[in-house]
Amino acid sequence: METQTILKEKSLYETDFYQWALHNAELLRQGKLNEIDIENIVEEIEDLGRNNKRELASRLFVLITHLLKWQYQSDKRSNSWKATLNTQRFEINRLLQSSPSLKYNVEAVIEEEFINARKQFEDETGISKDILPNTCPYTFDQLRDDNFRPE
Repeated sequence: METQTILKEKSLYETDFYQWALHNAELLRQGKLNEIDIENIVEEIEDLGRNNKRELASRLFVLITHLLKWQYQSDKRSNSWKATLNTQRFEINRLLQSSPSLKYNVEAVIEEEFINARKQFEDETGISKDILPNTCPYTFDQLRDDNFRPE
């Protein structure tokens, strides 16, 4: 019977993720640990952590790209750019509030996204990325600071 439950859960996992999640949450609440879909639960928990890290990287990429444009295209600064900076910082800070451990090794994420942002800067502006520094000129604190805008 336990094998049938596991097969049913995997099928539900594949066909209706939301229902699968609710069902397994209820099984956990009831202490029915022998009935939960442990393999997929473990996979989903690991994915949650990776998703948070990907979101942080994505938001840092957008933020750094816009800071570079702000700094190197001062004549094109706009309220739209300010709004993008503010939104990315707000979302980064919110993400770090809910997952503070994302701060560990964040400098490596910043450097990786800076490399990507340099290329994006060149693509968006037509200005060679060679005029940019080779490492990110912005600290983690500056990236999170609502008042920081490089001149």
